[in-house]
Amino acid sequence: MSDQPILVTGAAGFIGFHVARRLLAEGRAVVGLDSLNDYYDPALKRARLDILRGEQGFAFEQIDLADRASMERLFAGHRFAKVVHLAAQAGVRYSIDHPHAYVDANLEGFVNVLEGCRHHGCGHLVYASSSSVYGANTKLPFSVDDKTDHPVSLYAATKKANELIAHSYSHLYRLPVTGLRFFTIYGPWGRPDMAIFLFTKAIVEGTPIRLFNHGRMRRDFTHIDDVTRVVLQLVDQAPRDGGEGAGAPARVYNVGNNHPEELTHVVSVLERELGRAAVKEMLPMQPGDVTETFADVAELMRDTGFRPQTSIEDGLADFVAWYRDHYRI
Repeated sequence: MSDQPILVTGAAGFIGFHVARRLLAEGRAVVGLDSLNDYYDPALKRARLDILRGEQGFAFEQIDLADRASMERLFAGHRFAKVVHLAAQAGVRYSIDHPHAYVDANLEGFVNVLEGCRHHGCGHLVYASSSSVYGANTKLPFSVDDKTDHPVSLYAATKKANELIAHSYSHLYRLPVTGLRFFTIYGPWGRPDMAIFLFTKAIVEGTPIRLFNHGRMRRDFTHIDDVTRVVLQLVDQAPRDGGEGAGAPARVYNVGNNHPEELTHVVSVLERELGRAAVKEMLPMQPGDVTETFADVAELMRDTGFRPQTSIEDGLADFVAWYRDHYRI
């Protein structure tokens, strides 16, 4: 293993925080990058960052991905052995009203990361894609071999574009890249705009839970511990370069629980964990949403031995315990 630091973008974000923390626990040096924007409460980002700053081997850079000059300086100054790119403008619904935020972070910012990797000797770029690239697909489970030509939100379109741009860089410059299509990640320190967090907060406060499609939605909820295990394994498992014309050193995997859960069941488990009944507001489908996500993780299992280990019941108990502690409920 190289002594060069690993860059983790989005280190003050949900997944980036957990990945950086696990890398540090393994004795790896980590440079964390984050813009600390106010898409959601920056206090949560700063609380995560405070924990990372207490770890040996961690350094932090507050940079906007779209700031090309700052990104060039960052890569030139560190020559990262590996890059785990988890920073993005997140959220399907937010993209409907704020398109430029997605172009800046998810397209311009992503190219700045790729350019840094290309020019400064990065041995492997692992980057976050999303299950949203499957769009309106009705074939279940979603396989990485399925077509992803019909995104139903701008967020999904930018993630699909990331996969295409990464593949072109891999082909042209032989840069090893691995894209991860994440399926509804949840767990301690989760994002406040995600369903599990929103539901828990609503139950605690006695406010209505908004259940779209009248609660008939299924999501492949994936616990953060399962995600970080597979990310850390893949960091050191760069795709092989088959040589010029023999295929780019690029891979894309689904990272999911391989077991969708109906939202009404998730709410009932949270009610049990919190000891309170939820107030439910049944609503029609939202634009840009899909009724079900379901990950086929066969290729990930084949290449890494990945097996999801956290049931929804155990995972929600874990989240509620963190929520009670963090917010002193």
